[in-house]
Amino acid sequence: MPADLAVIGLGPYGLPLAQAAVAAGIPTLGYRTGPEPGPLTPAELRRMLSGGFRTPAGPAELGRVRTAVICAPTPPAPDGGPDLAQVEAAARTLAAHMRPHTTVILESPVQPGTTEEFLRPLLEGVSGLRAGRDFHLAYSPSRVDPGNRDFTPANTPKVIGGLTPACTESAAAFYGRLTDKVVRARGPREAETVQLLETNFRHVNIALVNEMAVLCNDLGVDLWDVLRCAETKPFGFQAFRPGPGVGGHSVPQDLTGRAPRSLRMVELAQQVNEQMPRYVVQRAAALLNEHGKSARGARVLLLGVTYKADLADQQGAPAEEIATRLMSMGAAVSYHDPHVPSWNVLDRPVPRADSLYEAAADADLTILLQQHRTYDLQGLSVKAQLLLDTRGATPTGAAHRL
Repeated sequence: MPADLAVIGLGPYGLPLAQAAVAAGIPTLGYRTGPEPGPLTPAELRRMLSGGFRTPAGPAELGRVRTAVICAPTPPAPDGGPDLAQVEAAARTLAAHMRPHTTVILESPVQPGTTEEFLRPLLEGVSGLRAGRDFHLAYSPSRVDPGNRDFTPANTPKVIGGLTPACTESAAAFYGRLTDKVVRARGPREAETVQLLETNFRHVNIALVNEMAVLCNDLGVDLWDVLRCAETKPFGFQAFRPGPGVGGHSVPQDLTGRAPRSLRMVELAQQVNEQMPRYVVQRAAALLNEHGKSARGARVLLLGVTYKADLADQQGAPAEEIATRLMSMGAAVSYHDPHVPSWNVLDRPVPRADSLYEAAADADLTILLQQHRTYDLQGLSVKAQLLLDTRGATPTGAAHRL
């Protein structure tokens, strides 16, 4: 066999898995489901190629691996759930060449029931093989945290739910080569619901602190001092931080239309989080007014337009909506981001600041949207005429904080 593993989809879920597999000494095929793979530095690519990673000449090679993991992206669909179009395309491509005894694992974020109700009949119909008898089928939620240097695939427990006990054990044997701990779920639906719970837990708690940010501002309370004190409690509390909005690739799901009742708290949390870009713009306009300036004609500099610090990924980042709203008010918007060489909003290029300090000194208002590691926030707070910090990253008293 030319490879033990095929990772189908080289985006935010597949690329980290492929890197971990190569690091563990597993010969790996990387099959793209879209036009662009995830970001790789030349050095990272060289390490992967020297470790046995390669892209297949054609889809037929997918049928020669022992394990195939589908990591196709599932962006938001019009109904609010995940769009399974790329998962379907990946599954059809794999099934057309799949051989008996292959272990197929789905890692893409999906709603509970997708592995059994959507993926299984698709694979069986195209391949002519039967899941649980001719090939193994399982679901494992992706637990990738891009940019996190403390938790990697090697030290993050992997949850697995197979169609049958044998399917679970086959998937466990594969993941046992990558991670220190494998956690067996009762089945695919339970494993899928783990992903649902983990994603919604994040969104609900972010919504709570986002509402606390608005409330504390109205009350004249320093939210960031509240958080500093609250997170000293050793039990019953986990600190989350507010921000200008929630981005990333994991879509919060309330299961409307797929369950007897929806998750009302998740639906409400999504509404709260979706209001944060508008609130940031309101705070920006109020700050300008307090300093005798109008939003119309104001020069506004946005710092960090990605969804997460120290990454180039802009998926779901609130910066675009914030820029759009500021532009609609007549503001002249520019941006600075060391990871984004060019940026378009409303199909128009946004001017990029070459010198951070000069741009901040020239802008009527600078808004910190993402705290990239390269930003000298102490120096920035001195240079900027007016600074709104949506991440609570600047020193106390150095800026207006969310």
